[in-house]
Amino acid sequence: MLGFINLEHHLLAFLIGFLLDLIIGDPYWLPHPVRAIGKTISFYEKFLIGTRENPKELSGKEKRTRGIAMVFLVLFTVEFFVVLILWLAQIASQTIHPAVGIAVEAIMTFQLIATKCLAVESTKVYRELKKGNLTGARKAVSMIVGRDTENLSETEVTKAAVETVAENTSDGIIAPLLFLALGGPAFGFFYKSINTMDSMIGYKNERYLDFGRCAAKTDDAVNFIPARLSARFMIFSCLFLGRRFSAANAKRIYLRDRLKHESPNSAHTEATCAGALGIQLAGPAVYEGKMEHKDFLGDSNRAIGFEDIKRANRLSYATAFTCVAFCSAIIIAVLFLLYKSQGGN
Repeated sequence: MLGFINLEHHLLAFLIGFLLDLIIGDPYWLPHPVRAIGKTISFYEKFLIGTRENPKELSGKEKRTRGIAMVFLVLFTVEFFVVLILWLAQIASQTIHPAVGIAVEAIMTFQLIATKCLAVESTKVYRELKKGNLTGARKAVSMIVGRDTENLSETEVTKAAVETVAENTSDGIIAPLLFLALGGPAFGFFYKSINTMDSMIGYKNERYLDFGRCAAKTDDAVNFIPARLSARFMIFSCLFLGRRFSAANAKRIYLRDRLKHESPNSAHTEATCAGALGIQLAGPAVYEGKMEHKDFLGDSNRAIGFEDIKRANRLSYATAFTCVAFCSAIIIAVLFLLYKSQGGN
């Protein structure tokens, strides 16, 4: 494990990092590495294709080539600094105390997970809806979704918040946890860099259709397995959340609707969440003034209500705990096998 002497330290840092995320989340006053990744992406974007005000005259092929270069440049830059920090942490672990390295990895781990942040931001929408403040709810949901929110009804605001919790459970919580468990912060930041690039330049508009293609396709690739594991963790988690959550219906809707989105990954947890709660999600939405027609996910067994935002967050938290238990069990199993291979010494 890069930056650490043994797997015991990695497991401890992984668990501490997860607990720190549950307790601290992403306070605004704390510098966040994703902001640094975003600035790195913006820097290379301006260098490669110019600013929005002064774009470079490039053909589609040239933009695609520079988009590939963009992915490599961002990943190299981010990984250089991450590996440097881990290397310095390893030296400190060997010369000062192992706790230094554990602390560094734990801090880097918690900053890559969005369990509490996702709940906090979506709960802002819930509170405004509960007060009957639709204007405030629209503003709150605009901070966590990409669609136009100015004219959303209460039902549409609620649906947007629930969909965001469901989708980001995969790419904001489960995928980072899986990459962190597999390879520590080096793998975690690798994933987060790709995911951030997709969120910034992975759009099908005039500026990014060609330039952002590599970032979008790479994001699809790295999320392929995590999205499917996330849905299964979510289905399993329903078994422990009471009668308002149906594991059987979550599985049924997942198998039926998981491929209905244009994205190969985003519908997996959305469909599962819709089935678990017995509601219907997705459908048409407006982005940058243009209506996008999307298939519905789930059955409209009942009308969606703002309490479903809280239920979606409960499901998200349970899914996160399931993933952590799964990852920890694998690390422990590897430790046990290593122990046995060394003759129990």
